[in-house]
Amino acid sequence: MKTIDLSTWKRKQHFDFFTQFEEPFFGVTVSVDVTKAMRVAKEKGYSFFSYYLHKCVLASNQIENFKYRITPDNQVVLYDHIGASATLMRKNETFAFSDIPYAEDFNEFVTSLQKEIERIQESDTLFPPENPENVIHYSAIPWLNFSSITHARMFKAKGSEPKISFGKVTTQSEKKTMPVAIYVHHGLIDGLHVSRFIDVFQNLLNA
Repeated sequence: MKTIDLSTWKRKQHFDFFTQFEEPFFGVTVSVDVTKAMRVAKEKGYSFFSYYLHKCVLASNQIENFKYRITPDNQVVLYDHIGASATLMRKNETFAFSDIPYAEDFNEFVTSLQKEIERIQESDTLFPPENPENVIHYSAIPWLNFSSITHARMFKAKGSEPKISFGKVTTQSEKKTMPVAIYVHHGLIDGLHVSRFIDVFQNLLNA
């Protein structure tokens, strides 16, 4: 992790402007093609959720702006890697937040994910023991094919972590697509960076 020198940062004016907003986040929803990803996951016996979540984590780590965070004293830091804080559901249909560290290796990532699933199933707490900032907040709504989404926000809490939500997979002419909503802080991330992220994510899903 390194601290950004705001006095020389090319985004200083953008950062200063958007951090004044009551709501500095913007969001877009796009559909990604998961035809091959679903086939590969099924052939290898992988959970589709764990497969696409890992691809998404890898993609976000390739976009520098997705690794910026704003500290409580209004500084900007750049993390080496970012992991996942995904909402995971319990058998009683409540959910909890997880803490899944970044791992380039899929099996290592799945091991951490499984540990979090087991921890959440055995507890009734909402938050993990540690609640790091170097994560992206993920949620999956696999029952709903949405075209947009909003998020509950506590405006006095100046969070800057991106939020990414996945929806229901639908099939048309043998092509399977899934909606992905991306919600990011405009002081750190622009539409250009979101577009690059989607391109990388789609390429990884097609690999």
